[in-house]
Amino acid sequence: MFSPLTPLDWKRRAVKYYPEKIAVIDEEKKFTYKEFGERTDQLSIALHESGIRKGDHVAVMLPNTHYMLECFYGICQIGAVMVPLNYRLTSADLEYIINHSDAKMLIIDEEFSGLIEEIAGNLSFEEFVVVKVPGQKSSLKAVEYEQFLVQSDANTALPVVDIDENQMLTLNYTSGTTSKPKGVMLPHRSNYMNAANFLYHLNVKHDDVYLHTLPMFHANGWGGVWALTAAGATHVCLRKVDTSLILDLFESENISLLCGAPTIVNMLVNDPKAKEVQLKTELRMATAGSPPAAALIQKAQEILGLNMIHVYGLTETSPFILYCEWKKEFESKTKDEQASIKARQGIELAFNGETKVLNPEGVEVAWDGKEMGEIVTRGNVVMTGYYKDPQKTAEAIKNGWFYTGDLAVTYPDGYIEIQDRIKDLIISGGENISSTEIEGVLYKHPDVLEVAVIAVPHEKWGEIPKAIIVLHPGAKVTEAEIITYCRSIMAHFKAPKEVEFVESLPKTATGKLQKFRLREMYWNSSKKVN
Repeated sequence: MFSPLTPLDWKRRAVKYYPEKIAVIDEEKKFTYKEFGERTDQLSIALHESGIRKGDHVAVMLPNTHYMLECFYGICQIGAVMVPLNYRLTSADLEYIINHSDAKMLIIDEEFSGLIEEIAGNLSFEEFVVVKVPGQKSSLKAVEYEQFLVQSDANTALPVVDIDENQMLTLNYTSGTTSKPKGVMLPHRSNYMNAANFLYHLNVKHDDVYLHTLPMFHANGWGGVWALTAAGATHVCLRKVDTSLILDLFESENISLLCGAPTIVNMLVNDPKAKEVQLKTELRMATAGSPPAAALIQKAQEILGLNMIHVYGLTETSPFILYCEWKKEFESKTKDEQASIKARQGIELAFNGETKVLNPEGVEVAWDGKEMGEIVTRGNVVMTGYYKDPQKTAEAIKNGWFYTGDLAVTYPDGYIEIQDRIKDLIISGGENISSTEIEGVLYKHPDVLEVAVIAVPHEKWGEIPKAIIVLHPGAKVTEAEIITYCRSIMAHFKAPKEVEFVESLPKTATGKLQKFRLREMYWNSSKKVN
C-alpha cells in the first residue's frame, strides 16, 4: 500500500489526465503531455541501453530548453541521479564537479561544448550526448541527442525500477564561492515536499503558463520543473534571459507565473518596454536568491502589475523554507508599508518543517524585530548531506538543525527578515551594519539602477561600508550626494563612507550578486572595480 513520495509520479498523472494539453513550449516547438511523456520514456530506455542503472549519475549541461526538462524525468525515473551543471562556470570548476560527482555520462548543449572540449581528456568517462544548436559546432566525440533517443527499439519497454523516496534524485552543486563546490544530495522526498510547497504557496493552477526565467539547473528550478507538471500546467522554455523577449512572451503566451532573483526583477522594470506591456491575466512572480529591496518590489507592482511573492531558501533545503504570506489585513496599509512587508522572508511553508532564528547561545531570538541571529531549519526538505564530504556536512548540520549562514530578525508576528549573510555583515568600529539595509535605501534613489554594498578595510574602523553603484543611463550624481542622501534616511554610522560607480556588477547565472568577487578586489589586492 505504500507509495514513495517522488515528483516523478506527477508526470504519470499528467500524461494520464492531460494527454492533449500543451505541456512544453520551446520557441516554435510544442509538445503535449502525451508527447512529452513519450520523449522522456524514450530517453530513459536509451540511457538504460547505454548501461545507466539505478544509482548511476548522469551530468547535464543544458540551458532552459525542452531537452533539459526531459532530462529531469528521463534520467531520474530509472533510478539514476541527475547532476545539473551551471554552464557559466569555468572549465576548471566543471572538471572538478564532473569528476567529483562520479558521473558516467554528460548530456550537453552544443553551445557550451567548448568548455568541455578543454577538459574532455581529464574526465572519468568518454560518453557524451550533444544537443545540436544551429550555428554551433562541437568537436566532442558524441552521439546527437535526437539520434540517441531513436537508436533503441521502439517496442522496448520502460525499465521498471523500485524507487525509495530517500534515495538521491539530484546532486546539485553549490557555487563554491569560498571553497571547492559542494555536492548537495537531494532525495526524492525533499524534492516532492518542496514542489508541494511550490504548488500550494505559489497557487499553481492547471491553466497556469509558467515561464522558465530561472535556470533549471539552479535547485531544480526551485522545484518548478516538478510542480508545473503536477498541475498539468504549461512550461514555457527560455534559452537566455532577454528582458525584451520576456516582456513579449508575457503578452504572446499569456504568462501567468515566473520566478527569478531580484536582479531579474530590476532588469524587467527598467526595460523601456515595461510600461507598454498589456497583460491579459494576473501575473505572479516569486523572487528569492538575495533579499529584495522594498522599493524594487513596489516598482514591479506599479510598473508591470506583478503580484510579487517573496520566498527564501537554499540549495541545501531543496530550496524553499520561508515565504512571505500575504494577509488581507495588509491591504489597508500604504503601498510603502506593503512593499516593506513583502521584502520580508516571512514564515514557514506548510510542508517544509521548522525554521527559526537562533542567537549565538543557541536560544531563539526575541520576536521584536531587533535581536539578530542565524536562521536554522530542520524537516522535510533539508539535504541528506554533502556528497563525499562528511566534514562539511557536520559543519552545516548540528544537533539536527541545518545552519544557513543568514543573519535575521523575527518580528512580533513571526515573520523573519534577513539582515545579511554572516560573511556580508559589516562590523565597523564595533557596530554591526547590514549591507542589505543600505542597499534597500539606495534602491529608493531615482538615479540608482543596481547596487552592492560591501565592507572594505579601513585603518581606524577596521572596515567600513562601501556602495558600488550602477546608475541609470544618463544619470549624474556624485559620491558626496549619495552619502548625503543615505545619511538623510538612516543613522550616519550606517551610511556608506565610500561610493564607486561602475558599469556592471558580477552576478551568478541566476542573477544573484557575487559580493565575494567585489570583496576580493579590496581585501586581497589594491585593484579597484572598473
